[in-house]
Amino acid sequence: MSGDNALFDDREVDFQLYGVHDVVGLTRLSAFAEHSRETFDLVLGETRKLARTVLWPLYRELDRTPAFENGAIRLHPKMKDLYAKVLGLGLVPATRGHDVGGQSLPVAVDCVAQMYLCAANLGPASFVILCRGPGHLIEAFGSDELKRRFMEPLYRGEWTGTMALTEPHAGSSLGDITTTAKKSGDHWSVRGTKIFISGGDHDLTDNIVHLVLARIEGAPAGTKGISLFAIPKKRDGGVANDVAVAGMVHKIGWKSLPSLIMSFGEHDDCHGWLVGEANQGLAYMFQMMNEARIGVGLAATATASAAYRQSLDYARTRPQGRALGQRGGAQVAIVEHADVRRMLLRQKAICEGSMSLVIATARYADVAAHGRTPEERERAQTLLDLLTPITKSFPAEKGFESTTLAVQIHGGYGYSSEYLPESWLRDQKLNTIHEGTTGIQSMDLLGRKAMGKGGAALRALAEEIGRAIEACPERELAEAVGRGLGIATEASMKLGALGMSGDAEAMMRHSVDYLDMMSTLVVGWQWLLQATAAAKASEDLREGKLHAARYFVRTEVPRIDHLAELCTSAEDSYASMRNEWF
Repeated sequence: MSGDNALFDDREVDFQLYGVHDVVGLTRLSAFAEHSRETFDLVLGETRKLARTVLWPLYRELDRTPAFENGAIRLHPKMKDLYAKVLGLGLVPATRGHDVGGQSLPVAVDCVAQMYLCAANLGPASFVILCRGPGHLIEAFGSDELKRRFMEPLYRGEWTGTMALTEPHAGSSLGDITTTAKKSGDHWSVRGTKIFISGGDHDLTDNIVHLVLARIEGAPAGTKGISLFAIPKKRDGGVANDVAVAGMVHKIGWKSLPSLIMSFGEHDDCHGWLVGEANQGLAYMFQMMNEARIGVGLAATATASAAYRQSLDYARTRPQGRALGQRGGAQVAIVEHADVRRMLLRQKAICEGSMSLVIATARYADVAAHGRTPEERERAQTLLDLLTPITKSFPAEKGFESTTLAVQIHGGYGYSSEYLPESWLRDQKLNTIHEGTTGIQSMDLLGRKAMGKGGAALRALAEEIGRAIEACPERELAEAVGRGLGIATEASMKLGALGMSGDAEAMMRHSVDYLDMMSTLVVGWQWLLQATAAAKASEDLREGKLHAARYFVRTEVPRIDHLAELCTSAEDSYASMRNEWF
């Protein structure tokens, strides 16, 4: 038993969904017209119940590496029952249309349901994602035959899937993959090795569908010659498809979800089926990768929140020391010490800022797919593209920091395996690495998203932030974010000019600082939205929100000025540093 932990404050979740982001307003779109707050609450209520009463009590027990025996992965014996219960929620195809077995549930609501599951137990929650992501990709780009053959069992949860991109020698440099595909009758013969494949083998389902990037013989070099193939573990009739586990990665966290080295076609008998058109594989895969990046953000938010709730409970119940100036008498709970409240407030600002960011980004995804007009959909897609690397990176980077504060608040007990914060710390660190490291996200943001379409995304973001500044009654905070917006906008223009001049190195040199700057601005915006909505909340919720908003805007938003200076100055300390000088 992992002990009591609410994972999230339900009042906080309702405030964010309905008070800040007005997800009920999405029901005015035809795609969501059948829904209401009642249907949203029903989904969230069932998910909360399962997360708290079934998944969470087994978190500690499942925090162990699966067995690798006789070339096969054996998960914890209780995983199969947990997987069946999670499937029973109907969340795998929930955001898809009724024509493929979905519920047309808004992504903004679904992502919060997923947060509860991830906060409770990452392993069982992850297998849901390993059904829906591959299923959606085949739905979007596969033929009718591939949909019948692979999408339908994935959406039913009868099979799970993977995204098999990375190779041992190439890492994130996908243009250097060497997995090959050769036409052979009605299929393609695929051969190669992939690494870090989450859920690449297990004993939960009868089959696994691997979505594999490979290069057709004679294809162009680099990323332009990559195609996408659906490769089942077993072919029709249960025939083995020459897909084997070559090894297991012994991760420090997310242990119950196996990360594997997978071999395809070692005996030249691996059958794959082309998804979509040849040489378009990376473009197709980016749909699932971008969904996964938002998924990383929500998982990071979930883990940080579970750790925050644990440290808050500990601080309220752990007696130690006395108030400053007090001699004798009973000890006080450590929450009474100012420095502990500082750490707790920082956790609160990070966790609730991250949740708001994830919901906002998910809401743009809903409008991008189902908005009333092409212009509305295009604008939402532009904002979604811009916010995706931020939504992946801020909760991951700052969520890790927040989780270290949970360890710190627990003191010496936190630095032990007898208490939970160390396990969340291990889980959390993966989020800055998988689905594209923070450095990769920063290059995507600055090199593609911010400067694309003549800066249209930055203009749209400025409009959104401008409306929040105008509406916020906390004028000190609104004006501070407004100053930050001006500084970030000017810095972006200068960097864009550097890129236009051909000096890409100078433009991209401080891309991670640029990501930090923009993330700080965006989460500052989210705190303005929360401060505004809090005016109608109960006293405790209102005061908690206002104090967290003041903390974030006063301590974090001023960093925008310094980060902008780093981005636009000629500061080149690490760029000019030579290998031999380290």
